[in-house]
Amino acid sequence: MAGIQLSGLINGSFDWQSVVNELIQLDSEPITTLQTAEATNNSQLAAYTQLSGDFTTLQTAAYALQADGVFNGVTASSTTSGSSWTATADNGTAAGNYSFDVSQLATPAYVTGLSHIANPLATTSDVSGITLATMPTATAVTAGNFTVDGQTVAVTTSESLQDVFNAIATATSGNVTASYDPSTDKVTLTSADSSEIVLGAANDTSNFLSAMELSNNGTDTVTSANMLGSVAMNSPVQQADLKTALTGLNSSGDGYFTINGVTIGYNASTDSLATIMTRINDSGAGVTANFDPTDDRMVLTNNSTGDVGLGVQDTTGNLMSALGLTTSAGATFTHGLNAEFSLNGGSTTSSLSNTLSDASTGVSGLAVTVNSTGTQTIAVTPNTSNMQTTINSFITAFNTLQSDITAMTTTTANSNGTVTDSVLSGNQEVPQWATDLRNLAFNSISGLSGDISSLDALGIGYTGISNQLSITDQTTLTNALTNDPNGVAEFFQDPTKGLAAEFINYTDKILAPNTGGIAVETTALNDDNANDATKISQLQIQVDAERTSLTNEFLAMQNAQSQANSEEEIISSIGGGSSSSSSSSSSGSSSSATVSDNGTTLSSSGSTSSSTS
Repeated sequence: MAGIQLSGLINGSFDWQSVVNELIQLDSEPITTLQTAEATNNSQLAAYTQLSGDFTTLQTAAYALQADGVFNGVTASSTTSGSSWTATADNGTAAGNYSFDVSQLATPAYVTGLSHIANPLATTSDVSGITLATMPTATAVTAGNFTVDGQTVAVTTSESLQDVFNAIATATSGNVTASYDPSTDKVTLTSADSSEIVLGAANDTSNFLSAMELSNNGTDTVTSANMLGSVAMNSPVQQADLKTALTGLNSSGDGYFTINGVTIGYNASTDSLATIMTRINDSGAGVTANFDPTDDRMVLTNNSTGDVGLGVQDTTGNLMSALGLTTSAGATFTHGLNAEFSLNGGSTTSSLSNTLSDASTGVSGLAVTVNSTGTQTIAVTPNTSNMQTTINSFITAFNTLQSDITAMTTTTANSNGTVTDSVLSGNQEVPQWATDLRNLAFNSISGLSGDISSLDALGIGYTGISNQLSITDQTTLTNALTNDPNGVAEFFQDPTKGLAAEFINYTDKILAPNTGGIAVETTALNDDNANDATKISQLQIQVDAERTSLTNEFLAMQNAQSQANSEEEIISSIGGGSSSSSSSSSSGSSSSATVSDNGTTLSSSGSTSSSTS
């Protein structure tokens, strides 16, 4: 086309920047075309990413069908209503009903230490030097009030035990007197008039009576139920008021003992009995140590049940002997009991534990934990719930992939004839993937030993004429899972012909990192994008250069025209003189520019003027 005439560079009536933008826009059309292609490729890449996820999910679901425990998994439970027995069964445990008759529960062995291992409250009957606050009883005495024969006795912990005895006598006007017997380590209350002594009231605030183990017996004499002296649990054992003195320790006060062959150390000057008990319980001896404050004695109990031993010995020092836990010191060993039971009416057998394992039941993989005697039936049944869940997950993954492929490849036309393409419309490979998978799902597998060779035999088929799998006959599926789990397992899990193996092999081909169908398609798209990006970069350089050139040309024209106009004004000023007022003159100026049709050739004209006198 002819050059474009551009006027008004100087007077501002011409917007040359817009002209440059329009020209650049025309030159940029190839870039826009490439960017559109790139965006289309990116949409397709996103689609393949989604399909890759769908295939991965389907493959994971297929692997789940092959997993151990899916079709040979079982559940075990008691059929007795309200039973608290529990049962577990390993994969492959023979299904059936197992009747257990438990005649004896297992119990742990234990060592009961000698009672009353602490010193008495006092060595004489004089208790005037023993304050309630420091009195070594199992329960510390609290301040407050208690009642004897309806009379209130007030005590504080700073008082001595004798002070309390005196207060009792004073409150009862001498009728009730109290005394302490060091030989029995007990307190006795006696009524002078031989009347019944009544102890306590609902509003008592001190625990003195219970701490002294004094309670009503309907007579005129009340004596402590047990010896009152007790070990100081939180004091170092050297100061714990033990009746038997600690001996045989090393120069640092360290001692050692063994329980069930495990050596445990202590320091008599720093470790309390409470600390040593915790150390025993945390050791590998397999026992639990407890203190019985009522009888002032230690008890060691095996953590495991059954008729097994429990050995206690001092090695350095005599702490176990002082605590009355050795045989020579008066400890008593009580044997644990084994659980005794019979299975399905057979002979009585035993178990060290109340968990009757397959070692004692003879049923491989079955373990029953009992907590009561009696007869109960344990039912071992196929775990159809897990089977059904795994199959449902496979169906869901299959249907999701089929739906996504359909949505991505279908071309639709509405009533007015408008055609709408999907992101992968026209692609021939992707629809074939869906077809191949449907064929795999629909095919019957030959050569299996069981009666189940197709999904149809499991009550699974396509929904109508769609590509969606569903459970079309739940009864058929339930019966197969319940009555023929081995046949179902073979159909899905055969390593070469099983349905799971077929799907895993096919999805492997699609998902292969370099050669798989998705990799091939995405590689091609990425290559196209890389090539397009290179072209866009090159074209953009050209367009940017064109914009710079055009801008510079227009600026040069504008500067040239401005210079010409300035010169014209100077010439006009010199030639006009004083006669200009009597002359008629005409002058004109014009500015123009021509842009050739290739947008690069520019020319400009200056100004003309004429005058007549």
